[in-house]
Amino acid sequence: MQVNCERLKSNLIELSKIGYNEADGGVYRPGYSDADMQARRWLQERAQAAGFETFMDGAGNVFFGRGKRDKDVVLMGSHIDSVPAGGMFDGALGVMAALEVMQTLDEHNVDLATPLWAVATAEEEGRFGGMLGAQAIAGKLNPEWLMSAHDADNVYLKDAMAAQNLDAMAALEAAWQPEQLKAYLELHIEQGPVLFQENLQIGVVEGISGVFKWIVHLKGKADHAGTAPMDMRSDAFMGLADFAHEIERIIAENGTDKTRITVGKVELKPGYPHTVPGEAVFTIVGRDMDEGVMQEVASACRKALSAIARKHRLMFEYEQTSWLAPSPCSEPLTQLIEEQVQQLGYRYTRMPSGAGHDTQFLSELTEAGLIFIPSVNGVSHAPDEWSHWHDVEMGANVLLHAVLATMKDIGN
Repeated sequence: MQVNCERLKSNLIELSKIGYNEADGGVYRPGYSDADMQARRWLQERAQAAGFETFMDGAGNVFFGRGKRDKDVVLMGSHIDSVPAGGMFDGALGVMAALEVMQTLDEHNVDLATPLWAVATAEEEGRFGGMLGAQAIAGKLNPEWLMSAHDADNVYLKDAMAAQNLDAMAALEAAWQPEQLKAYLELHIEQGPVLFQENLQIGVVEGISGVFKWIVHLKGKADHAGTAPMDMRSDAFMGLADFAHEIERIIAENGTDKTRITVGKVELKPGYPHTVPGEAVFTIVGRDMDEGVMQEVASACRKALSAIARKHRLMFEYEQTSWLAPSPCSEPLTQLIEEQVQQLGYRYTRMPSGAGHDTQFLSELTEAGLIFIPSVNGVSHAPDEWSHWHDVEMGANVLLHAVLATMKDIGN
């Protein structure tokens, strides 16, 4: 049994048009944006046209499938929101592949004794910190966070959801119980260079890196760029620049070869060419496969920023908007996926994931497994993100056969 790659390709291309920006070729579907919600409506219409039940929960997660959802559901999926100027495969591949698996099973008249559903999770990319849709399913939300969460532009989650006719508090009602799920499987692009550089076709993921996100404020004093002497300034940008140079040292002394620290967004205030910056606001995202290492790296970042602030006469403040612990994938399900890859004859490796995925929250609720396909040159979160169609087809075929094996073997 094989998927219909042309149909899968057509669906991926059509979805990529929602939120597409001609100026830079990127996809813009941030969580709870108009484009994001348009994509969710489109997905429901597409699933309904294929003959599947569909609904949206209080968090904005879109589900489609067949069978009762009270016990032993096999769930597939990923997300369809994107980062600004993102690519067409990140997240969307897993959702469209799940739809293709269901259509393929229908066409081959496979009798599904086990209920089979798919999900397009909401707000996975962390606009507001965390992975809201998957956290909602796993029952990992609380009212305080829902009311206080905001993005880097200070837009509050509750307001963004209200603008889309969603009540943030309703996300608390989206939790599934462990007995409802038999397993969760996710297909995703690697978003890194390993598979592509090693000419491998599939990555069987063993675990997912933990990640923390900070919003940092270094506050000094805005001053005239011509009259303020260099040695008398409280220049917030110099503090940011010094921290950037500390990153390699922090990783060398406190991290591992799997540690990542990224300053991804920066704003200088007042942001005028002839004014010394009085404040630097920036994000720090740290990752590792070991939570103890994450804690050491975070502590080292705090110490470095405190010392830099003293050096440049700045005030240092930060807000931790999310802390996601590393998450191992289910070993029985990982082994089952590996067996399907071997039977299909694809070149593969077992590997960790440096990026976060919905799987890490679903793994707290049920057996969860993650499948990677190569990203050309390792590029993702960018308009030139690309995966070859033959790799897309192979990944979808692994998902198809892993789902069939899961329904038969896992938990029996």
